[in-house]
Amino acid sequence: MRYFLELAYFGKAYHGWQNQPNAISVQEEIERALSVVFQQKTAIVGAGRTDAGVHAKQIFAHFDTDNELEKEVFQFKMNSLLPADIALRDFFKVKPDAHARFDALSRSYEYHIVQHKDPFLEDRSYFLKNKLDVEKMNRAAEILKDYTNFKCFSKSKTDVKTYNCKITEAVWKIENGVLVFHISADRFLRNMVRAIVGTLLEIGFGKQPIESMHEVIKSKDRSKAGTSVPAKALYLTRVTYPEIAIK
Repeated sequence: MRYFLELAYFGKAYHGWQNQPNAISVQEEIERALSVVFQQKTAIVGAGRTDAGVHAKQIFAHFDTDNELEKEVFQFKMNSLLPADIALRDFFKVKPDAHARFDALSRSYEYHIVQHKDPFLEDRSYFLKNKLDVEKMNRAAEILKDYTNFKCFSKSKTDVKTYNCKITEAVWKIENGVLVFHISADRFLRNMVRAIVGTLLEIGFGKQPIESMHEVIKSKDRSKAGTSVPAKALYLTRVTYPEIAIK
């Protein structure tokens, strides 16, 4: 039987989602908890691979087991075994061939910027003192929807078959005093969101014109885009699936 796990985690302590040979990862902690519950090694496949320090408000993973799982019992056991910064929100049985990564229709991220010093947001947002032109940043963000090849925002030396992504949302909003960048796409390249935010900040600070976004994307050159912003302010917030693929 195949199950989907719905999880959330605060990424500060982890070297990303994916298992690493010499560093602790979110995947490792979840697999360790599952292995204790089932008393055998249990592997999971995640919906994506967040980088070191990135958080997830929602992410899914699938695993296979011969056991019929009881809702409250399994969830209680898992959350008792998982560290305080990882939570199992929900789980459900899916079709045998349902895939947490390949069946996902879209993924959404948020990047949080604060422009006032707040010690309680230090670990979960990016503090910038200089004034930003949010209107210009939003006009530049709209340009992203006109393109599909985002090699310019991809981490160098990344082994991917295609740099194409379909961005459906890219907008800055002020929410409870925090400047939040919302971006959604069918898929994302490694480091892509942080590089996009860095490029938009250069426009917001007046260092580059709005139209420069066209030149950066067309260049397909990572060095033409802005500096990657810190991981601590980035959140994977939503992963969607077609109901027919998993139920």
